[in-house]
Amino acid sequence: MNIAINFHESYPIVDIERNRVLANNGNIAYAYRVELPEIYSLSESDFEELHGQWFQGLKSLPIGTMVHKQDIYQKKPYDASPLSDGSFLAKATKDHFEGREHFCHESLIFFIWPKNKAINSSALINPFAKVSKKLPQTLGERTKEFGKAVRDAVGFLNNSTKLKLLPFNQAAMVQYTDAYFNGFNKGFDTDMVLGKEGVQVGDHWFGALAVNNEACFGDTVQTSRPNAQYTAEGFLFHQGFIDGFGLAFPGNHIVNQIIHLDDRHKWRKQLEKRLGELSKSSNFGSRNKVLYDRVSDTLNKLNQDDSASIIRGQLNVLCWAKDQQRLDRSLSELTARFKELDIKPYCPVGKSRIHYVLNNYPLFSSNFGDTDLYVTDLKHSLCLWINSTNYRSDKKGIIFNDRLDNIPVLKDVWDEGKQRIKARNFAIFAPTGEGKSFLANNILRQYFEQEVRLVIIDLGGSYAKFAQLYPDEHIILKYEPGKNLGINPFYLPKPHNVGAEWLEDRTNFLMELYATDDTMGKAHQVALKKILRSYYEQIKEGHSLQGLYTYIQEHQNTLLETSGIDPGYFNLTNFLHILSEYVGDGIYSFLFKVGEDQSHRLEDKRLIIFELDEVRDNREVLSVMLKLIKSAIQRTIWQNRSERGIILFDEFAKQLKFANVLESVEFYYQAIRKQNGAIGIVLQSINQLPQNHTSATILENTQVIYSLRNEKGYDALGKRLNLSAHDLNQLRSIKNDLRGERKYTEIFIKIGSESNIYRLEVPREAYAAYLTDGTENQTIMALYEKTRDMEQAIQAFINQKTLQYENT
Repeated sequence: MNIAINFHESYPIVDIERNRVLANNGNIAYAYRVELPEIYSLSESDFEELHGQWFQGLKSLPIGTMVHKQDIYQKKPYDASPLSDGSFLAKATKDHFEGREHFCHESLIFFIWPKNKAINSSALINPFAKVSKKLPQTLGERTKEFGKAVRDAVGFLNNSTKLKLLPFNQAAMVQYTDAYFNGFNKGFDTDMVLGKEGVQVGDHWFGALAVNNEACFGDTVQTSRPNAQYTAEGFLFHQGFIDGFGLAFPGNHIVNQIIHLDDRHKWRKQLEKRLGELSKSSNFGSRNKVLYDRVSDTLNKLNQDDSASIIRGQLNVLCWAKDQQRLDRSLSELTARFKELDIKPYCPVGKSRIHYVLNNYPLFSSNFGDTDLYVTDLKHSLCLWINSTNYRSDKKGIIFNDRLDNIPVLKDVWDEGKQRIKARNFAIFAPTGEGKSFLANNILRQYFEQEVRLVIIDLGGSYAKFAQLYPDEHIILKYEPGKNLGINPFYLPKPHNVGAEWLEDRTNFLMELYATDDTMGKAHQVALKKILRSYYEQIKEGHSLQGLYTYIQEHQNTLLETSGIDPGYFNLTNFLHILSEYVGDGIYSFLFKVGEDQSHRLEDKRLIIFELDEVRDNREVLSVMLKLIKSAIQRTIWQNRSERGIILFDEFAKQLKFANVLESVEFYYQAIRKQNGAIGIVLQSINQLPQNHTSATILENTQVIYSLRNEKGYDALGKRLNLSAHDLNQLRSIKNDLRGERKYTEIFIKIGSESNIYRLEVPREAYAAYLTDGTENQTIMALYEKTRDMEQAIQAFINQKTLQYENT
């Protein structure tokens, strides 16, 4: 016989004030939503720390308090509406992930003051059978004390850096209650049909497994255990003890963790009595012997540990599916996961199953009786606590993907408010072929579409294709042997606009070019500023390095005297000798050849690429080119400090060995502090940064780290970046999948002190745009040469690939 319940006729809630709920059975509860750390982000010691925080927070609650933590997991389609669709690649990304099924996790905790403090000896109570009609006029002093104790416990837990308990409001509580008794069906209200053969609510059939007595447990429970999927030889990657029932479980389900705080003194007497009874029958069956050992162990803990708190508790998993067959598969999978933990669960059927479905609603969970609860200490029961949740998106940021279903995750790696990092400079590490430039393309493309100005110093031609998607907003300045970049650092765009800052910048440029080894740096700078001022005062147009050289050469006999410079402070002959390499017939004169200055063309471009592939092996030319680039950037790009900007040095491996190049890069790290910007470097290995003071300064000012897979290991990375043991375990757990239906690479990302493994899965359009070499890249570029439209070229490439796939 089936019974249908319309719970609106006997609504469970009588009154709600903020997050305090009065139930129709007289129970009072304070309801909170729990914000937990991201899955995979916790180390073994983190799990221990969280366990200790929960224990300290809950142990002081009044005797008689119930705590019901409920973790709800539902498969839902991904809602991509928050993602931008303002560009070709942004729209492709949004369309790619829209509707993808993934598990959402909501963690709730209820602190309950039951009307009946004595736990029922009888189970199988229908909460709708008898609804209390006599509710208290006032809640009384004891409940006020209970409310204060809950606030104190919540306040303590909220002091943790890893936990946050946020109060429910009236609307949230009603919405949750309706969803629970509506069987989490969407789009319609329905009745609960309770029968011997099963519990059905709308389209969903419900079942449960429970840990409800001491005999269910194996030998040990722990705060954490190795995660077999990501643990390998040489390291252990940890997960919570029951995390197998969390996001890793494949079906819709709820994990209920129920704790009754009891009087330890009362239980010491009861346990001693129970131990005496079991000792008489311990020889009459293995089960009695097991129970004797466990009761004895609990009693010993209680006697030896003054902080031990006896509780009665229960762990159960309530799951639902579209039909009985699927439900049976879920229950079978649950049983297997319990077996992995050496736990033998109880499977309720018939009336007992109805009891578990109805009374797992937290305001009714006081209806679980003695026969439904195990006895242990609080520390033991808190090992059966779920302490991690979904990847958490920031309000804005760069899109990566989670490690579960590759769902987009926004990470704020700029951190405008500096809540996680003080310097937003970043570094990307990975060996050749692991996708460094692909990752950099993905990050920079999103930054660009968020109105960040990009300056890319590229030695491999990795960004031209991405840039061509924005034809009117980019410029590529490419070095060719014997030709200059068209940057004249001495060009004066406005007549007579020679101020102190202008003179300082030109002087610094000349000092770097001069590269004198004497100790009179300041004296040289002052002298050069005076000479430069004289040059701009006397020569009104056509300014260049050649012009400056000629001016000094023609006036060398009188220039120092007329400029008020003591000859001991500046050696004109030496200065002219060194600069002769860069003017006239000097071997590097082409770099400063006077022509059209293109610096002004940079002002209106938000994507500026300097391609220096041809000069990568020439230390002198590369160094001068960087100085020219620096001059152009200073003059044009960052004059508006309210504008965000990024400079990226890609494939800087070989050049970083040269001290003068490294020092040029260090300048950017120092100057960037004054700007609203960031520096990025891309390296195959951190060992490509020399071990010196300059490199140390760069690393100290780099607080966002990206690392892709490295088969040679991560010891050097860990040592020089002071990575934690868990950071290294995360790195070692990296696995890519480039053959499956959803191709992805995994990335270790550390933002300040926070780290986790993310994935990078992109739509076909982005994949084509980010390719940097190979035959596919050549095909796309050939198509671009025909169309001169990168979007059309990418679409044509995708269509070709689709046809090839269909034909095979």
